[in-house]
Amino acid sequence: MKKIFFTLAVVLFIAGSNFTGCNTPSQKLENAEEDVTEAKKAVLDAQSDLNQAHQDSITAYQQFKIEYENRIIANQKSIDELKVKIVSANKENKALYETKLAELQKRNNDLKVKLVNYKADETDNWQTFKLEFKRDMDELGKAFSDFTVSNTK
Repeated sequence: MKKIFFTLAVVLFIAGSNFTGCNTPSQKLENAEEDVTEAKKAVLDAQSDLNQAHQDSITAYQQFKIEYENRIIANQKSIDELKVKIVSANKENKALYETKLAELQKRNNDLKVKLVNYKADETDNWQTFKLEFKRDMDELGKAFSDFTVSNTK
């Protein structure tokens, strides 16, 4: 008897699960329409996020470019000032200073060309470019500091 009740309970449970899990065709259609609407919204949100990230990237590049163009201009002014100071140096130091200054000017011009010629295309390339460019500018700044230190001795 217990076995019959247990079997009957299991059969009723399975039948009840099947009936409650069934949807009418109109309910399935509504669910599908909701899924499509949610998917479209998700695509639009993702596209909006992508556009915003692209705009942020362009803005970051423009700010970077302006900042480093100003540093390159400041370097050129320092070069011009050092040229004036070299005029009063003795002959043996003057040749050394002119050689060092010519190299600094070449490096400054190379960085200027590198900055102008960079095309913002991919984030990974941008990050690599930015790191390398900052490193090169810092090295050039250190070279300017070393030049002025040796110039004052």
